[in-house]
Amino acid sequence: MTAPPTSPATPVWSQPLAPTVVAVRQRRVETADTFTLVLDPPRPGFAFQPGQFNILYTFGVGEVPISFSGDAEDASQIVHTIRAVGSVTHALARLEPGARLGVRGPYGTAWPMAELLGRDVLLITGGLGNAPLRPVALHILKHRQRYGQFTWLHGARSPSNLVFAAEYDEWQQRPDAEVLLTVDQAEPGWTGHVGLVTSLLQNVRIDPARTVALLCGPEIMMRFTQRELARRGVPEQQVYVSLERNMQCAVALCGHCQLGPSFVCLNGAVYRFDQIRAHLLTPEA
Repeated sequence: MTAPPTSPATPVWSQPLAPTVVAVRQRRVETADTFTLVLDPPRPGFAFQPGQFNILYTFGVGEVPISFSGDAEDASQIVHTIRAVGSVTHALARLEPGARLGVRGPYGTAWPMAELLGRDVLLITGGLGNAPLRPVALHILKHRQRYGQFTWLHGARSPSNLVFAAEYDEWQQRPDAEVLLTVDQAEPGWTGHVGLVTSLLQNVRIDPARTVALLCGPEIMMRFTQRELARRGVPEQQVYVSLERNMQCAVALCGHCQLGPSFVCLNGAVYRFDQIRAHLLTPEA
């Protein structure tokens, strides 16, 4: 059995801060404030690992780090799912097919795909934390026989904020996947679970020795989720988190993303929990 390597990709260009200009192929509206851009690859042979990110640059506005949300085995296009929350992301949201933007990357560490082989895989996400883990799900579902139990727990603010809703509906029909959704606040027509994503864990069978958990979402969510997993017997060494805080340069020059001795853009954004817990957890947590 094989899996994509997990080491960070090495940039092949000589000026790592210089973006490559690419074209927008497609823009899809996901929710009222979230959209997906499908881009041309910046160069032949471009590849990324699930969990890595690009820096997207809008001319005259600025740049922002965005995780990959597409299929890592499809080299014909790049997919990024983005929430419009600032000047750069709002500018990205206005791009139409054929528009140009700058791309540099890929950067960062990856989800531990090799470690997942033959194991039960548990994805737990909140908000737009499902976008960086979508490449993991696409890979597992494409090569389903290589993995044990596959479970995805996801929480959104409301049903209308649920990104990839149609895809979740499709995956919920699969006999070889368990997808459980929850929202903080129900809306008319919602018949699903209401509550925190951690409350979904009571509905999941977990074999602590076999399970590897991948978490992405608000840091407070990840802290409490790890605590619940520990109560279920899942060791910290089998829990991975993605931290995308304050990244700007992506090459550990500006220092904005420093977390203790670590630079998130260089040493992350994916960390094994036991390696980052002292800097992620508050003293009372």
